[in-house]
Amino acid sequence: MDEELRALTERLRTEADASGDRAACDRLAEIAGPDELAAVLTEPGHPLWARELAAFRLGSAGDRRAFESLVLLLNHRDPPRCAAAAEALARLGDPRTARAAAALATNELRVAYALQPVRLLAVLRAPESVPALITTLERRLRPHDPYHRIALACVEALGTLGDARATPILREALTHPALTEAATAALARIPGQR
Repeated sequence: MDEELRALTERLRTEADASGDRAACDRLAEIAGPDELAAVLTEPGHPLWARELAAFRLGSAGDRRAFESLVLLLNHRDPPRCAAAAEALARLGDPRTARAAAALATNELRVAYALQPVRLLAVLRAPESVPALITTLERRLRPHDPYHRIALACVEALGTLGDARATPILREALTHPALTEAATAALARIPGQR
């Protein structure tokens, strides 16, 4: 069991224990095969912890039947669920992932939950990544925007990607004290911006 799955299983065991489902959690974590895991995602009546565990295992194995469930979890209000979904989506290798992450990152109605989609865009390095990150960061640079963590994540992601298209928005981010250090580092990673 890899470290991410072990940590996820420990977190979900706590939820499963609350409803007396520890054995079912252990089975999904260690024994269940791909078809059984996929059934957990499609059959009614399974608790959220079971769906998350099944989606993570399938996604980590590259089984695209997990895609829709993982995207829903990527936009969940619970940060550990979002982080686990982002990890599984990065491993999944589904070409739809970047488009979904870009849509979630730029959705102003769900901006409070955009941290993991933003980080996932940096990992994916897809054509959608830089435009979505620029759009999200532009919105975060407005006066009195409360989503500083999202802005910082965008700056860091743009630095990771090192794309020259991000230069103007990163220069603008320099004027925001909370972003100055990260924006300076990000600009240094773009060729020709030192």
